[in-house]
Amino acid sequence: MPGFFRSRAGRQCLSVMMLGTVLWLLGAWLQFGDGLSAFVQMFDDYGAEKLVLAFVIAGAMSFIYSILRIADLRQEMELRAAAQFKADWTATHDHLTKLPNRYAFERKKLTRSTPKNHEHAEAEALNVTVFSVDLDGFKKVNDLVGHKGGDILLIEVARRICSLGNADCVYRFGGDEFVIIGAGMTEERERHFARVLIQAVTRPISIDGFAVEVGASVGYERWIEGSEPLENAAHRADLAMYEAKSRGPNHALAFEASMQDKVAERAALEAKLRTAIQQKAIRPFYQPLIDLKTGDICGFEALARWTDDSGVSIPPPVFIGIAEETGMITELFENLLTQACGDALAWHDRIVLSFNISPVQMEDRLLASRVLKVLVASGLPPERLEIEITENALIQDPAVAAVILDELHAAGVQIALDDFGTGYSSLAQLARYRFDKIKIDKSFVATYQDDERQEKIVRAMLGLGHSLNIKTTAEGIEEHSQLGYLTRLGCDIGQGYLFGKAMPADQASAFIAERMQTLSAAG
Repeated sequence: MPGFFRSRAGRQCLSVMMLGTVLWLLGAWLQFGDGLSAFVQMFDDYGAEKLVLAFVIAGAMSFIYSILRIADLRQEMELRAAAQFKADWTATHDHLTKLPNRYAFERKKLTRSTPKNHEHAEAEALNVTVFSVDLDGFKKVNDLVGHKGGDILLIEVARRICSLGNADCVYRFGGDEFVIIGAGMTEERERHFARVLIQAVTRPISIDGFAVEVGASVGYERWIEGSEPLENAAHRADLAMYEAKSRGPNHALAFEASMQDKVAERAALEAKLRTAIQQKAIRPFYQPLIDLKTGDICGFEALARWTDDSGVSIPPPVFIGIAEETGMITELFENLLTQACGDALAWHDRIVLSFNISPVQMEDRLLASRVLKVLVASGLPPERLEIEITENALIQDPAVAAVILDELHAAGVQIALDDFGTGYSSLAQLARYRFDKIKIDKSFVATYQDDERQEKIVRAMLGLGHSLNIKTTAEGIEEHSQLGYLTRLGCDIGQGYLFGKAMPADQASAFIAERMQTLSAAG
């Protein structure tokens, strides 16, 4: 109540109450005081008795009104406080799992109470451990059981994590990332808790009749109370989690200083990549595609290559991965496709340019128009361009992918399904989309001679291509025995080091001329 009287409404009610009290006391004094009779007799002709009665009634009514008004305002303040509490709870909690969120974590103030004369307990209570958990394979679960099923999985994962400790110390930072705070853990307890976390999260979960599983990557870091903001330790736990994720699912790692150095190196590489893209320093190299029936060259696959200013060659998976994560992939794609289309104009008109699309780009509804814009600007006929798309790229958003492929097909661009057999639901992709070519992944070509099951899979894929009237390309041909085997099985096109490695544009032109001269002499 003291806080109420400090408010403006409270001060107004207090004034009314004081005024009513004064009037009531004045009326009471006039009515019951010693001077009442004299006062009434003296001013009887002026209605003094009525005036005194009016004072009494006015004071009493004012007093009653003030009490009622205070009660109303107090109820209003309680409702407002409840609404404010609800709004604050909503702002600091995840609506799906009901766990505290990142904002709540940033506001958290850790306190400890440790018995005196207990040095070991005191030492443990001085620190907490921050665990960062990220689910592996959550996207595939969403694709299998839908977003509603994905929500059910997240709720169950949250419940399992909370069952391992106090729910107030479990946070959902967004998506499939969780943070847990553990107090007073030894190094051995930290390692044990990380393993228990992985075991709890990775147990199968039944959703709509499907037994689905996800992996978990865990990183953790110890924080000494009062040494720095808690968010710093959470950031380092995140770095450890990403390092664990890079080693495969279901790994747990404690933070090490080398992880921070790795992030710094990546940031430097990101800055260099941004400059390289702006300066168009990343260039396409070309690996030949050979018609296995005639031995003639029928195309080149464009492969991105980058050598930085210091002469170091950066592996494509590294810089392409960074470009995808940072949003630079679209500009890099347009630069490379523009250069490749310009180079392809110097080739014979029957030689096709094959160009890869990143899975991230398949979420871009403007992708088809970007490709066609480059073709128009360069003058390369759409029929001479073949776009390669991996199976995993098609499951990001199947509806958008269907629209993009239809637009490209309508313009005359060919579509190839890359890395066939290694992605997600291969036969479903062949049934849903129309492809001009399927490319058998090099992992099958490399192992079919030593693995009978792999050999049967290669035969099945080639037979599937023939039955669907789709051309087949075998990647990774490095030996003559592989070439002979695939040719006997009726594979249409070959690609690999046996025919030639990726080469710059001028060497590609020389390769074409030499190949045509060799075939002409042999004929």
